[in-house]
Amino acid sequence: MIIYAFLFILAIIFALLLKGIERIVIARMQSRIGPPIIQPFLDIRKLIAKECIVPENAVRWLFESMPVLALVSSLSLLLYIPLFGKQPLLNSCGDLILVIYLLVFPSLALIIGGFSSSSPYATVGAQREMVKLLSYELPLSIVVVSIGWLLTANNIPNGFMLTTVMNNSPWTLVSPIGFIGLMFLFISLILIIPAEIDRLPFDIAEAKTEIASGVLVEYSGRNLALFYIADALRMFVIACLVVSLFLQNSISNILGLSGTIGTVIDMVFWMIKMVIIVFISIIFIGSITARLKIDQTVRFYWIYTTLIAFIGMLLLIIDKTRW
Repeated sequence: MIIYAFLFILAIIFALLLKGIERIVIARMQSRIGPPIIQPFLDIRKLIAKECIVPENAVRWLFESMPVLALVSSLSLLLYIPLFGKQPLLNSCGDLILVIYLLVFPSLALIIGGFSSSSPYATVGAQREMVKLLSYELPLSIVVVSIGWLLTANNIPNGFMLTTVMNNSPWTLVSPIGFIGLMFLFISLILIIPAEIDRLPFDIAEAKTEIASGVLVEYSGRNLALFYIADALRMFVIACLVVSLFLQNSISNILGLSGTIGTVIDMVFWMIKMVIIVFISIIFIGSITARLKIDQTVRFYWIYTTLIAFIGMLLLIIDKTRW
């Protein structure tokens, strides 16, 4: 239990550092100096010290409970995903399907919090968040089901368990056709990440220049700090999920290391892979694209991203059934 407590604390710290890395790299890519890497920690400290203001016409109990729900659901995800390559604490109590369900809760908290605030800006943001959630859940489900089906088709028990996926890399179970299918699934998952964590070009629920931060416009103080931490954890979780599904190979075996040194090297290598995923899917895409409109977002996920994921799934099925 001590090692898992350490991993949880490390995960929260690294999640906030990822947010700091994201902000400073985007700033440098846009020829700005940017904030220090510890800026997320400074922001949280400042927000906690500020007063929590609740709008006069808000549904108070809903308004104040949604930040807690967002944080608790984000923390709960840490129990079911492999932290830095280690087995999940509740490995036998949940699988990939449960992880997908839990990923929905932070978005639901934003939606309910926005509607309960009575602000027209927050209401518009909540409507956008709800539509966006419905749009990317389909391709995300296709990716997850495809990976689980691939392991099951190879007679590997508990194919939908994340630990099973980590111990049986999907890349080793396919021929060239299946390899291309996995690449399609990987690309579709990379395209889903910005919408999952409300980043450009899919930050339509906040859209500071359009609806004044949207769903978060009425939140302040401790409540806003809780949403801030939940957002960082969600970015950490989705990056960890991508690594667990597609980039799970360790480096200690290649280097011939074992024991504590091998474990530390693997953890560092895991973090490097997560930073690369964040750079590709969030920093790079967000730096070169402008915000899409809500109808463009729905079209992008329901047509293009879903088509990419479906082709990947179809190639996997052809690969496993043609023999």
